[in-house]
Amino acid sequence: METTLSSTLGALPPLQDFFPPTPEAYVTLLSLFQFFPLFTIIQWLTSWHGAGKTSSKNSYFNIPGRFAWFAMEIAGPINLLYILYHLPAKLSIRTLPLPNKLVASLYLLHYVNRAIISPFVSAPSMSPIHAFVAIAAVFFNWFNSSCLAGWLVGYNVTTIPGYYPLSQASITTPEKALEESLASTAGTSLLLPVTGLVLFFGGMAGNIYAERTLFRLRREQADTKKSSKDNETSDLADSDSAAKQKNKYHKVYVIPPAAGLFSSILYPHYVCEWIEWTGFALVGTTVFPALTPPSIIPDVLSTSTAGAMTAGPVLRLAPWLVPAVWLAGKLRVPVLPLPAIVFVINAVANMLPHARWGRKWYVERFGEDGVGGRGAVVPFVSWM
Repeated sequence: METTLSSTLGALPPLQDFFPPTPEAYVTLLSLFQFFPLFTIIQWLTSWHGAGKTSSKNSYFNIPGRFAWFAMEIAGPINLLYILYHLPAKLSIRTLPLPNKLVASLYLLHYVNRAIISPFVSAPSMSPIHAFVAIAAVFFNWFNSSCLAGWLVGYNVTTIPGYYPLSQASITTPEKALEESLASTAGTSLLLPVTGLVLFFGGMAGNIYAERTLFRLRREQADTKKSSKDNETSDLADSDSAAKQKNKYHKVYVIPPAAGLFSSILYPHYVCEWIEWTGFALVGTTVFPALTPPSIIPDVLSTSTAGAMTAGPVLRLAPWLVPAVWLAGKLRVPVLPLPAIVFVINAVANMLPHARWGRKWYVERFGEDGVGGRGAVVPFVSWM
């Protein structure tokens, strides 16, 4: 892994090649972004997270929550749209295939909710966000959207280890590849994207429902506190009177009752988002690398060195991606939706330590009895 990272960093293309990304810049971005889970080790080692429940109200580097959240979440869709608008013209592509547009639309739909509806319409209040957290999130979303956009426009890479379930000699166009895949599996290739759509919209609905439930509980708690001035619940509100005067919901938190999506875990909105992006990756199996010449699509499962592969951009996979590549080959996926798979793994790697520390915060605030034995994201597992 160290060799892969050092070689990638040592061969970085010029900065202008990333706006929008050239094929070489695209491979560089994907090569780096696949190793994001290594950086999340820091998140496991420290409970500090300058946002949400654990944000500090006294830091000079705080940014107002709603606007910081908007900036963090809007960076991805803006960059995706920028690349999808400019890159096809540079590559003389008149229009993108319909499946590519569909996958892009799913991504944008998610972020309309995350960047606009959630902070400005649904959330009763948002705690300040530390500038470091905001900047890190912007970089994450820029990396992610750049990889996804390059893939949707038509970039493809050869992976080591790699898989290619279709015969090289028979592939002349993406449409022919799809036709052969459907014929060889009696139409079952449609099962993956259809299942993906169901998972995407089901996960998105669950994510929104769980998040809105938390917002509703906060509103109810703050309204009850203000009307009754019940001293027994005073520890649930922040002592900062100035903030409370601006917004009565500021820093008012409750533990969700053990019912519905919260019956066995405390962060169902995280799990639902993971399901959503897993569905996104499955829908992505319909995306074809229209710019890939047939000559760089080998017809065998290869675990050899780069020299044994045919010519073209080559990416040495991070170890945790190898099982996904192997499974895609077994399922006869025509073209691996690698950037979407990387996104799923990185989203889980990023959110899992937050959920783990969040459960500990709930225990410290409301006690183990209040948590009721629920896990963070794994049902009734106290350490996760």
